[in-house]
Amino acid sequence: MEELGVGHPQRGALEQILAAGDRGRDLVRQLMAFARQQPADPKEVKLDDLLLARQGLLRKLLRPGVQFDLVLEAKAPAVLADPVQLEQVLMNLVINARDAMPNGGKVSIETANVDVDDFHAQQHPKVARGRYVLLTVTDTGTGMDLETQSHIYEPFFSTKAPGSGTGLGLSTVFGIVKDSGGTIGVYSEPGHGTTFRIYFPRCDKAPVVPQPDKARPLRGGTETILLVDDCKPLRMLTKMLLEPLGYTVLSCGDSGEAFRVAGEHSGTLPLLITDVVMPGLSGPMLADKVASIRPDTKVLFTSGYTADEFARNGAPGTERAFLTKPFSRDDLVRKVREVLDS
Repeated sequence: MEELGVGHPQRGALEQILAAGDRGRDLVRQLMAFARQQPADPKEVKLDDLLLARQGLLRKLLRPGVQFDLVLEAKAPAVLADPVQLEQVLMNLVINARDAMPNGGKVSIETANVDVDDFHAQQHPKVARGRYVLLTVTDTGTGMDLETQSHIYEPFFSTKAPGSGTGLGLSTVFGIVKDSGGTIGVYSEPGHGTTFRIYFPRCDKAPVVPQPDKARPLRGGTETILLVDDCKPLRMLTKMLLEPLGYTVLSCGDSGEAFRVAGEHSGTLPLLITDVVMPGLSGPMLADKVASIRPDTKVLFTSGYTADEFARNGAPGTERAFLTKPFSRDDLVRKVREVLDS
């Protein structure tokens, strides 16, 4: 995209490819979060902003003949939750609403500030006293009886025909809401639609506004980097991203080759970038071997797993330089420079 420039006719197509890659990354995160292999990444999120940004996507989930309404609370405070998981909650609830209205109807999503006092807590025993942002999703569909409602959060429970769904939607929603410190409730009657109410604890402090990437210019260098990854396409791409910035990249597909190159290279070797999980010697084992002959070589670990997962199992974690796959070009370049300058 940088090489083609802003005005190039193919720029729009490349932006769509990049967006599709981001969506694929987020989908994998959602699947791993459901399997409890990917920890949540909570941030201060304004539900209104998220809904406005995703309303086009939510509308596309609905079939023709279904009206979609947003009623948003002005200046609603932020909540502390994983924005990718919040998006999953919205998509699951909208898809369920759509499937409950085969002949058309209306889906409404509302946000509101709610202060739950002692009286309100007595009326709604599942909601503790406190300050919340209330997310309400209502449909005018077929509704559910009490027996069905008692099972909707069970994994794999579904009222849909075989082959029409996994039954994981509401169990996933329940888990995400619970992990966010929230509470979910449902009101429904056969023939009179369904309403889900989710109470998210409020973050009354102002959310942190991230600085745009343009405020942090990319810096390359002239150092030599030993790059080790058993995935050839990713290894080639990483090399292509680093070399135009001035680095010399020695690329290896396994630990044995990398150790040989480290020993035979005649110049300095300031940095080793290595995948953690590889056939034969793992990344940490390779780093130890390289350190025995080149003690000044710094190490950057990369992996599709998270740093916290490796730290729990005694492998390199947050105390070591770590970059989670899939990483963007900018994340890679900045991390490399950070490690080299440390």
